[in-house]
Amino acid sequence: MPPDCKAKRTRPLSPNIQIYRPQLTSVLSIANRITGVVLSAGAVGLVIWLVAAAAGPQPYAAVQGAIGSWVGKVVLFGCTFAFFLHLCGGIRHLVWDTVHGYELRSIYISGWAVVIASVVLTVAAWVASFFVAG
Repeated sequence: MPPDCKAKRTRPLSPNIQIYRPQLTSVLSIANRITGVVLSAGAVGLVIWLVAAAAGPQPYAAVQGAIGSWVGKVVLFGCTFAFFLHLCGGIRHLVWDTVHGYELRSIYISGWAVVIASVVLTVAAWVASFFVAG
């Protein structure tokens, strides 16, 4: 095109981008992938803790001090929640593998059940840990 014929063109925006609202199913799908990554990092942390325990009292005390700090407890709480969210999501997928629960109402009920069960199990695990430790 000759330079004098070029009209200013604006790229049209998709209306879907402007009106899209994340759905529970898509949020849980993304959360399942994120929790898998968090659990992998948590597994590395577990190995570090075990190696420190095998290395002797001083390395173990250092790692235990980091875990016992408020930041360490927040990370442990996050890892616990990630574990239960990933576990409950996996159970939901196992049910789907039996070709059950594909109705829209069932999908949302099971999705909210995963979220609620993850929260309840996380809190229960932490409450139980205080009774065992204290």
